[in-house]
Amino acid sequence: MAFSTSFVYHHLLFFFLYVAQPSIAAGGSWSVLLPSIGISAMHMQLLPNDRVVMYDRTDFGISNISLPEGKCRPNSTDCSAHSVEYNVASNTVRPLMVLTNVWCSSGTLMPDGSLVQTGGFADGYRVVRTYKSCDSCDWQEVPNGMSKSRWYASNHILPDGRQIVIGGRNAFSYEFYPKMSATESTPSLPFLVQTNDPQVENNLYPFVFLYPDGNLFIFANNRAILFDYSKNLVLKTYPTMPGGQPRNYPSTGSAVLLPLRIKGETVNEVEVLVCGGAPKGAFVNANKGIFDGALDTCGRIKISDPNPEWVMETMPLARVMGDMLLLPNGHVLIINGASAGVAGWELGRNPVLSPVAYRPDNQLGSRFEVQNPSTIPRVYHSTAVLLRDGRVLVGGSNPHDKYEFTNVLYPTELSLETFSPSYLDSNSSGLRPSITLPVTNSIIRYGKQLVIVFTVPGVVDLSSVSVTMVAPSFNTHSFSMNQRLLVLEGGNASKIIGRSRYQVVVRAPPSGNIAPKGNYLLFVVHKEIPSPGVWVQMQ
Repeated sequence: MAFSTSFVYHHLLFFFLYVAQPSIAAGGSWSVLLPSIGISAMHMQLLPNDRVVMYDRTDFGISNISLPEGKCRPNSTDCSAHSVEYNVASNTVRPLMVLTNVWCSSGTLMPDGSLVQTGGFADGYRVVRTYKSCDSCDWQEVPNGMSKSRWYASNHILPDGRQIVIGGRNAFSYEFYPKMSATESTPSLPFLVQTNDPQVENNLYPFVFLYPDGNLFIFANNRAILFDYSKNLVLKTYPTMPGGQPRNYPSTGSAVLLPLRIKGETVNEVEVLVCGGAPKGAFVNANKGIFDGALDTCGRIKISDPNPEWVMETMPLARVMGDMLLLPNGHVLIINGASAGVAGWELGRNPVLSPVAYRPDNQLGSRFEVQNPSTIPRVYHSTAVLLRDGRVLVGGSNPHDKYEFTNVLYPTELSLETFSPSYLDSNSSGLRPSITLPVTNSIIRYGKQLVIVFTVPGVVDLSSVSVTMVAPSFNTHSFSMNQRLLVLEGGNASKIIGRSRYQVVVRAPPSGNIAPKGNYLLFVVHKEIPSPGVWVQMQ
């Protein structure tokens, strides 16, 4: 599909008139992969065969891609697809059929490599859907898989291989999937009631992370708890973030669990970073046509400390509806979003086109670096995921209740593009490792020694080699569920027989609390330049 005159005009208009960008950008590059994948990618998950499943919603009319072989959705005249599978290697999409409404849902990549997605809207409130990738596979649906309606919930994989589903609109509780029994309870979670702002919410899609002791860190609105889900018990209440501004939907910020460094079979320091959002009152104002500036602050907290306190930092660009991704070298990429308004139909303004890199190990005050800008606004309902080769796949953006391509500020976006961080620049090719062992889909056993063999074409600093494992995340509404980066414990690299061949010996993660079983991307990082990843299975 060629770019239309309207497409080009609108994107140039946004770039020159609506988006204020800093004059200095540090690095990274953009590339449009496909001008249209037929749907606007509201939800996105990388699968362990290097395909990415994406989906939108089913209740707005037809999309721009047809279902195959003349198929139509049951009891409907809609013969278009609302989900696609993107093949990274061939740069092609294949239409998929979802039967019920997946709008604003959530999901988890399960240990067997299938995506299990939960909830949605209306006929999809309690549906569980499974997608196991193959050339002819499609979505399978379980009509009443959830005990409660789950719309705007957050999911996380657990050490036992099940997933927990937390919250959602008017759902102040949590549950598990798969169920242990048909009568399994759905415990209440009062924290979700306490963090719910009347008529606004500000606590949907809570930020959920698995703490290395097996409990959950849950952040909603402007505060957080450490939660024992097995006993329905709050173990710790963390301080409210200074300023008390909301950070969850619709005042949507984002959050990451910073890299977990394994030492002595444990993780001594556990930190969370929460960035962006919208100030109190912004949702009400946006509905009146007044678009408040987004928050330009981040809060970082060492949740492993006995008496943790937030440390506030200022971003170079204010951002609401941004996504935060962990890169293989341990840096954080902040991408997508707007600089005014809130999440919701027609409620955001001033797209932020420049990503920002955050280096957690730098000194306070020197951690942020603005990157080169895209030309395509990615506002409400945009997505981003890390690919195996280290690029970031970016899609979606639709702030309208249906697909709108003309006579609107920010047209529905069907394109797919990548952001290549500066570590992929050609001038870094001499430093870039390439893993030869383990081979793809190797099984990694908890606590066992792991010998990694890699090559580097240029000069190697053996003291600047590390090994990371990244869990592929489910991304929607500015939160990447299950996102996790582990820095494995091990010694320095050494040269082995053969030209430019090296090895590094590390120890696999010690337990499922630190690394839940399932699929991970394994990277060798040399002087902050990561290798392409290799898929491994943690068991």
